[in-house]
Amino acid sequence: YDGGWVAHPGLVPLAMEEFVKVLGDKPNQIDKQRPDIQVAAADLLNFQPEQPITEAGVRLNIDVGIQYLGSWLAGNGCVPIHNLMEDAATAEISRSQVWQWIRSEKGKLDDGRKVTADMVRGMIPGGLEDIRKEHGDDAFQRIPYTQAAKIFEEMSTSEDFSEFLTLPLYEHLS
Repeated sequence: YDGGWVAHPGLVPLAMEEFVKVLGDKPNQIDKQRPDIQVAAADLLNFQPEQPITEAGVRLNIDVGIQYLGSWLAGNGCVPIHNLMEDAATAEISRSQVWQWIRSEKGKLDDGRKVTADMVRGMIPGGLEDIRKEHGDDAFQRIPYTQAAKIFEEMSTSEDFSEFLTLPLYEHLS
């Protein structure tokens, strides 16, 4: 590992102790290369879910992705979502899982339905309404959740996998 995240500045010394145990005085682990491991694009779709994929899980990924993207576009990169402090990594996982499930034959719900782009598109309006109910009309108007939903839809259903979640967002900043 070369990074860490703490929710409060008071935890930095504790985190640094753990880094020093592993890294010593080095700033990173770039010298620890793994030439024995080669990952191809096709490997990213070759997965076996540890737990069944559920409709609730797909909806949660959509919800987390939209909430994070909306907050990021509003200027906040560290967002409380469902009583957890989330950052871009969580939203990236949400988007990536949805993208992967759509493209893999293993992307099937526990009831046998295949996760498809149309399924995801069909869930987004309900997700937006849930966000409005959770945060209220004022927050829904202030934070660009609708714009975030369009971006999440595009990034999770497009044929090409965007390198990182926040990169395309910069063109939407005003």
